[in-house]
Amino acid sequence: MSAIRSKDTKPEMIVRRGLWKRGFRYRLNHKRLPGHPDLVLKKYRTCIFVNGCFWHGHYINLQFDDLQFTIENSECCKIPKTNREFWVNKIRRNKERDKEEQRKLAAMGWHCITVWECELKPSKREETLESIAFTLNHIWLQDHQARVTAYPLLNEEDQQMPMAAEGDVV
Repeated sequence: MSAIRSKDTKPEMIVRRGLWKRGFRYRLNHKRLPGHPDLVLKKYRTCIFVNGCFWHGHYINLQFDDLQFTIENSECCKIPKTNREFWVNKIRRNKERDKEEQRKLAAMGWHCITVWECELKPSKREETLESIAFTLNHIWLQDHQARVTAYPLLNEEDQQMPMAAEGDVV
């Protein structure tokens, strides 16, 4: 467990390089925000979490019915067969903590993007990075749309008025 890093992981470095190459600038592991997001893009009011599939329970469905639980494993994440109850509880707590942190960030006015480790495999990497860039641009446009003031359309009378540069030339 001590060998597991929480910062500068390979998936995080892939996302960082991809965003930097596309012109996005960010801060790392912001201490004042809930959950210490991996990347913070203040201009976009967006936090990006780069999650490992195993540690954050990607595609794992934990269903509890009166102390009995059903686990559905996925392709990218399998729960170990030894000490299974410990791992199920740990992953469940991680998922609950992630949801709570994202609720707090949303209440503070931040957008949250979660990028999963399996989405950064070479076959899906470019598509995922383009999707993040598209989402960030969409967020920026949506947030700044209210600030844009539309100019009133000219009616027929206004269109007939001479412009300052169209005056009589002697």
